[in-house]
Amino acid sequence: MKLIEVKTKRQRKEFLKVPKKLYKDDNTWVCPLNSQIENIFDSQKNSSFKEGNASRWILKDEKNKLIGRIAAFYIKRRADVNRQPTGGIGFFESIDNKDVAFLLFDKAKEWLKERGMEAMDGPINFGENDSHWGLLVEGFTHPGFGMPYNKSYYHELFEAYGFKNYYYQYSYHRDISVVKVFPDRFMKIADWVSKKPGYRFKHFSFKDPESFIADMVEIYNSTWASFKEDFTPVEPDKLRESFKKAKLFMDEELIWFAYFKKKPVSFFIALPDLNQILKHLNGKLNLWSIMKFFYYKYTHEMTRVRGIVAGVIPSYQNSGIESAIFKHFFEVFRRKTYYKELELSWVGDYNPKMRAIYEAIGAIQAKTHITYRYLFDPNAEFIRYKDELDKLPEKKEPGRKK
Repeated sequence: MKLIEVKTKRQRKEFLKVPKKLYKDDNTWVCPLNSQIENIFDSQKNSSFKEGNASRWILKDEKNKLIGRIAAFYIKRRADVNRQPTGGIGFFESIDNKDVAFLLFDKAKEWLKERGMEAMDGPINFGENDSHWGLLVEGFTHPGFGMPYNKSYYHELFEAYGFKNYYYQYSYHRDISVVKVFPDRFMKIADWVSKKPGYRFKHFSFKDPESFIADMVEIYNSTWASFKEDFTPVEPDKLRESFKKAKLFMDEELIWFAYFKKKPVSFFIALPDLNQILKHLNGKLNLWSIMKFFYYKYTHEMTRVRGIVAGVIPSYQNSGIESAIFKHFFEVFRRKTYYKELELSWVGDYNPKMRAIYEAIGAIQAKTHITYRYLFDPNAEFIRYKDELDKLPEKKEPGRKK
């Protein structure tokens, strides 16, 4: 076997080819845009390079056939808050062969050790955790945009190598094709909160994006600040860039904010499932693909919605504000009947409050991903993320994905 570090244009193309070969007969898999993956490894486009580094490899067999790939990376801020300096691996693909998988894992571990890491999490993203995060182990159905989909045998390859379950990630689904309301008890709470004096609700609008971006920064940074071991303040420029990229497919009425006496106190972001269009593009974004994109967009190919992130300022948590925001979502779903399914992903096993909210609206746990951790020292104590949180001073849970 021949392990090759990706450096040239040809090697970058081969890195993209690996999953296309592995999943060519799998109609459930959705090929991400080639440019989307390449941008992750572009130091000019991924801000994670400012405080970290990444490398990636492809693996070929004796006949020069592509049989696997992997990326390794670290972000210093994220590495240093762990008991052991911890890097990450991701974008792993492999044929069903332990020798192939272990060679890829070994190379990633070697690269990380040389840079001072003592553990690695995977499969994760070289960036934020709303995309490319976790290994799918249950619920091998259509993947929402940004959510990982992989071969079922990867589970065995990771655990045979020695990776251990750091935390579960649960995705909840709710059919909205027939029932356009939440359960009665939930709606009563939502109505009560909505009518409380001082509360106001608005959806995002590109007519005044800066005010919403400022509100989101205030809510997000206040919500997550107590999670010092895993918190990076969001910057307005980063949000502007994200909204700019999503403008072509996002629905303004799927991003809601709650205010109390003009103060922003909560938000919830959901997006139409772009994967329903990407499935037709095979990773390409040429003129023909762009034409197909607009055709599928305006014929409402995107019938699914994925809720990706929420935030509630700590002093307003447990107030029922989340219920009121969901009420506004379902008022949108009643009008826009082309939306048929709501996915809420993902929520960690350490966040029972958010899981309870999802279950209260009638959503069902449909998928399970796992974020694994591998300690380089076999004698080091392994502690799951939930157990680490239990040892910290009590915190309010803002209802985040991770």
